[in-house]
Amino acid sequence: MIIESIATGFYGLALQVTALFLIIALLAAGYRLLVGPTLADRIISLDMVSMLLVVFLVIVKLVTGQNAYIYVAIGLALISFLATVAFAHFLERSQGDKLDD
Repeated sequence: MIIESIATGFYGLALQVTALFLIIALLAAGYRLLVGPTLADRIISLDMVSMLLVVFLVIVKLVTGQNAYIYVAIGLALISFLATVAFAHFLERSQGDKLDD
């Protein structure tokens, strides 16, 4: 692993495999964010990317033992929730404008 791990044995291996799968999921969600055919797909993939980053920060905390990553993960989760609600409201208003025409 790139970061020096405090976890060893099976637990350390499980954290490394988890980080690998999270990176693959982040790449897949990032692809959908860039290519998504509709705005709704992009909003959902942006929410998924942010939640995967929260989980990745928790995994980094478990690997390094630094508690600061948990605080960053909590802050990112709160901001992500608010952004998702704002984007959903924007999408609803933009869809409503099209229906009124």
